[in-house]
Amino acid sequence: MTLAIILFAIAAVGGMALAFIRLSGKPLPPMWLALVHGAVAASGLVALILAVLAPGAAGGARIALGLFVIAALGGFVLFSFHLRNRALPIPLVAIHGLVAVVAFVFLLIAFLGRS
Repeated sequence: MTLAIILFAIAAVGGMALAFIRLSGKPLPPMWLALVHGAVAASGLVALILAVLAPGAAGGARIALGLFVIAALGGFVLFSFHLRNRALPIPLVAIHGLVAVVAFVFLLIAFLGRS
């Protein structure tokens, strides 16, 4: 679970940069940043899946996994806008980020609660 937390934290930094770029008025952030953000987040998702499949995984980790899957689906939709050179919808950017933050909080609680 530690690796998943690290990867999602790195992805969050990239996600905040992407969101700030979009909120500053630019319709599309740099493609390379979107790709790195997505790749790191996907790696975190794989690490979390492996952690949840391990015996004794916390229930909060399972909730985090479900929420991260929802966030990933939103990320795919946002990336489809990027590929079509269409401005990223700010409400979707906000929902994507909010779901990811809530998932990260559940993951941290699950990690800190396992003793």
